[in-house]
Amino acid sequence: MSTFAGSPRVLRVGLVLLDPTSASVERVIVLQYNPDSLTRSFQLQAFASGTDAARSESLRLKAPPVETFKLDAELDATDQLEHPDQNAVTVEAGLFPELAALETMLYPTSTRLQTIASLSRGGTLEIAPEEAPLSLLVWSKQRVVPVRVTDLSITEEAFDPNLNPIRAKVSLGLRVLSIADVPTDHRIAGLFLSYLQRKEQLAARSPLRSLSVLGIQSVS
Repeated sequence: MSTFAGSPRVLRVGLVLLDPTSASVERVIVLQYNPDSLTRSFQLQAFASGTDAARSESLRLKAPPVETFKLDAELDATDQLEHPDQNAVTVEAGLFPELAALETMLYPTSTRLQTIASLSRGGTLEIAPEEAPLSLLVWSKQRVVPVRVTDLSITEEAFDPNLNPIRAKVSLGLRVLSIADVPTDHRIAGLFLSYLQRKEQLAARSPLRSLSVLGIQSVS
């Protein structure tokens, strides 16, 4: 399908994986089609109620809320298969590479698992877990946020003659990593603060309203 030269470029939603030490980009995972909806939830982090001490702290917030995202995305290799000379990887493996890029976000690397097995055989009793890449959800420049994948489900709906999946639906659960989850000097803390500051800047641009809109003149 042809497009008009003046048509705006549609931004894509995706995940960026960064090396946790150097912050260099390891991988960019771009969703083929932008999700039609994004479900967001917030769990308030306040002092527990029911005690005299808590009553005196009722308006104090302990930490940023626990924020989670839930999104559903679709993948379809049909169009690529119509042009096999330009899409050799898709012809050979279907959607397996795209799905594997998402799935391996939840795994320690095979190299690390082999190292752990080797150390265990050598008598090492305590082995530090591997630090995973730092994941960022990028949903426009207004929402670049550090996240951790909490759940992933994949429904493969169609296959080529070699049983490679060629159409799939992906459901992805993400938890925002905030300054409360890491040391204050951690890279995630800085990324979260930038995310929060963008929220505050957008909130400052929301229209100012008077009490009369609510049918009252004062709150005293």
